[in-house]
Amino acid sequence: MIAKIDKNKVRLKRHARVRSKLAGTTERPRLNVYRSNKHIYAQVIDDAQGVTIAHASTQTLGLEAGSNIEAAAQVGAAVAKAAVDKGVTAVVFDRGGYLFHGRVKALAEAARENGLQF
Repeated sequence: MIAKIDKNKVRLKRHARVRSKLAGTTERPRLNVYRSNKHIYAQVIDDAQGVTIAHASTQTLGLEAGSNIEAAAQVGAAVAKAAVDKGVTAVVFDRGGYLFHGRVKALAEAARENGLQF
């Protein structure tokens, strides 16, 4: 009998591999994305100091249908505006081991349109 592949375990291995080469600095913090079945979360993290500079999610924005591309774009715009308000314009994008399409891509493009460079 063949065991079923745990997709999240594979994603976490991919995320760990990427994170070994990627870190947010004070000049270029890391824009991290986490995607669940119901919601999407984004935060700008300074790994050198270990602090979160800005964050947004479908829950904090009060979106009921948080699991779609339009909601992800709103989260990307909100996190970009919050980061720009704190003086952050350049970030390193950490897609969290997810493929760059769908909700993750929509969040990234909305963040770029609202002032973040990566």
